[in-house]
Amino acid sequence: MANIKSSKKRILKTIKQRKHNMSYRSMLKTFIKKVKQNILDKNKDLSFLSFQKMQSIIDKQVNKGLIHKNKAARYKSKFYMKIKNMN
Repeated sequence: MANIKSSKKRILKTIKQRKHNMSYRSMLKTFIKKVKQNILDKNKDLSFLSFQKMQSIIDKQVNKGLIHKNKAARYKSKFYMKIKNMN
């Protein structure tokens, strides 16, 4: 543990921020799993609705700096193409 008071505060703040970021990353993974499951179930309408929800969450996380914009674009394009090519 640090000896300087500001360092101790910074450690506590970092722990709090990490918990916050981890919850957002967990939420993203949950929505990605929902889209994947709907695609596997071959339900095009439900897949598209869950994709739209996932897309808005990804965009919010890019703006917050939690994920890189290229990673977000990769997720969005991959799932959109899978939904588009569904029968």
